[in-house]
Amino acid sequence: MTARVAPDPAQAELLDRLRSALEDRHPREVRMFGGISFMIDGRMIAAARRHGELLLRIDPANSERLLGEPFAQPARMGPSRTMERSWIAVNPEGLTGQRLIEWLAQALSFHAAQASLREQHSPVEQ
Repeated sequence: MTARVAPDPAQAELLDRLRSALEDRHPREVRMFGGISFMIDGRMIAAARRHGELLLRIDPANSERLLGEPFAQPARMGPSRTMERSWIAVNPEGLTGQRLIEWLAQALSFHAAQASLREQHSPVEQ
């Protein structure tokens, strides 16, 4: 059995802020992507990674624009593998004040749009 590593101080602070920001949505926390992910309706919204980095799932159509924001970069899985365009990472310096809420709004907006698409394409019960 592998020992669980306690979050570093920056990750712990981000976890607290994410819990507070998402509490009304009742997310489920899951260890993945080198951190603790927040799941809503079974889909990942965000993750608090080591050293306080935020991982977000966003609309890939907004990827280029959001990557132009200070402290945002393409998300990586490991040292050399870039994740898909719908994933971005934000350094802790870009999460001060209301910036965390603004970043979460991007992820929550994409989540809502995806949920709406799933509802439109699900079979109608009779």
